[in-house]
Amino acid sequence: MSLTQIVSLAVLCCLSAGCATQYGSFPSGQWIDLSYDYSSETIYWPTAEPFKLDTVSAGMTEKGYYYSAYEFCAAEHGGTHIDAPIHFSHGGKTVDQIPLTQLVAPTVKVDVSEKAMANRDYQINVEDFNTWESLHGKIPDGSIVLLQTGYGRYWPDRVKYLGTDKRGAEGVAELHFPGLHPEAAKWLVNSRRINAIGIDTASVDYGQSQAFGSHVMLMGKSTPVFENIANLDKVPTTGAQVIALPMKIKGGSGSPLRAIAFIPDEAR
Repeated sequence: MSLTQIVSLAVLCCLSAGCATQYGSFPSGQWIDLSYDYSSETIYWPTAEPFKLDTVSAGMTEKGYYYSAYEFCAAEHGGTHIDAPIHFSHGGKTVDQIPLTQLVAPTVKVDVSEKAMANRDYQINVEDFNTWESLHGKIPDGSIVLLQTGYGRYWPDRVKYLGTDKRGAEGVAELHFPGLHPEAAKWLVNSRRINAIGIDTASVDYGQSQAFGSHVMLMGKSTPVFENIANLDKVPTTGAQVIALPMKIKGGSGSPLRAIAFIPDEAR
């Protein structure tokens, strides 16, 4: 990303937060990286091929300058990534069709770590959202909702993060990690007007899901999902702004995601 792009995004965050002061100024705060590196350690679904990086060139050239270039191969859905609506909704938007207004927005964080750490198969439910709103008010329209289960602390340990390090169908059968209950997903899309939702696990549906009801519900309502989100422990409950920009794969059902959060000083 160029400096010009970074500055443009920063100004956008500033304006959306209502904190512009003098022209050219920027509020005091902190940037948090919500994405994991892509490497041989990156966690993918047990049936997906892992990330691969091959060297094309790395060294001094005959003309006396250093030159390096690489080729990478990766599945759409692995590491910190986005699920586009078409992933579970026939005719839904592809990655390149998701409006930027859904990917750059204020965020709220719902922390269920205590419950989820005590139960690997925990499913975030409507009561969890009701409890959050009783403390912090109604989830604002246009928010990106981030779900913190606490499992980000295990990355990149596949056994602790996924519940298994086995691959293929055998690995899928042994997945155990928290997710969002389909009834809660239904409540979010029918009772609230959110832009997108993110979670610090490998799937918005819990590991033992067979029907992927939360995916179906969210994507049927054109709600993108961010999975394997990093550093949610550093994001405040309210007050942060999120920028979540995927690789723009034409026709893609998902793609790697570079997500960041800006946290103004007053939100910390």
